[in-house]
Amino acid sequence: MKINTIYTTIIALFMFSCAAGPDNPGVEFSPQMYHSTPYEPLSQIVDKEAGRWVSSNGEDVPAEFYNSNPYNAFNMTMREPVKGTVKRGQYLTPTFAPDDYAAADLLLENPLDSTKAILADGKALYTRFCSHCHGAKGMGDGKVGKVYKGVTAYTSASVVNKGTGHIYQVITHGKGRMGSHASQISPEERWKIAMYVKVLQQ
Repeated sequence: MKINTIYTTIIALFMFSCAAGPDNPGVEFSPQMYHSTPYEPLSQIVDKEAGRWVSSNGEDVPAEFYNSNPYNAFNMTMREPVKGTVKRGQYLTPTFAPDDYAAADLLLENPLDSTKAILADGKALYTRFCSHCHGAKGMGDGKVGKVYKGVTAYTSASVVNKGTGHIYQVITHGKGRMGSHASQISPEERWKIAMYVKVLQQ
């Protein structure tokens, strides 16, 4: 009976000793495997005085300074892209000023073919991103458009003759009460939506 009590006490102590406190994670096996060293992408911690010490005879002994990321010598953790590279998915982005809708309408050409598959994609994207304001048929009567007045109807005289370049520019940079959708919709998807809007205008 005494032996059982001793064993029970030892097991209980062992189990309680495994629990970590609120400020103590306990013993971790290979912590470097799941606690990565965080780096600031546009800067590095550099201390040129780190490692410098004074010898016993009073001489100032310089040493290699501290660099938080020794693998990049440009005082910046993130490396800059090669000159002339284009961000993936952004090759169709125009270079016009955000408010230069006339130039976009005149000079931007839709690089996509007006196939049934492209127009079907445009309809699906329009339904997801545009119909809640502009309505299913582009009449400015979506559920949001009914609450916030002034949503453009695609058949209105101000936009009915605008090209896909103008529509692309508006989706990219916004216009009036409509904000930019560039962060939500890729350039290719914007062109597809612009093509479907022209279908609605017809």
